[in-house]
Amino acid sequence: MHYYDGHFGGMHLIWWIIWGILIAWIFFIPVDIPYQKTKKESPLDILKKRFAKGEISKEEFEESKKVLKSDN
Repeated sequence: MHYYDGHFGGMHLIWWIIWGILIAWIFFIPVDIPYQKTKKESPLDILKKRFAKGEISKEEFEESKKVLKSDN
């Protein structure tokens, strides 16, 4: 019985390459895949969105913006 045929043990080299690619893909996958990780919004960003949606008035927006800037 002959186990070594001179081609890196048959398909073994190909399987090592496939596993290497899969492991590299898992570790080097892009971080910013949509809906996988949420980006942190700053309080000012949230305030701007609320103003854009009409949830708060311009006066409330300006007052809250001053408060946020004074905290920094």
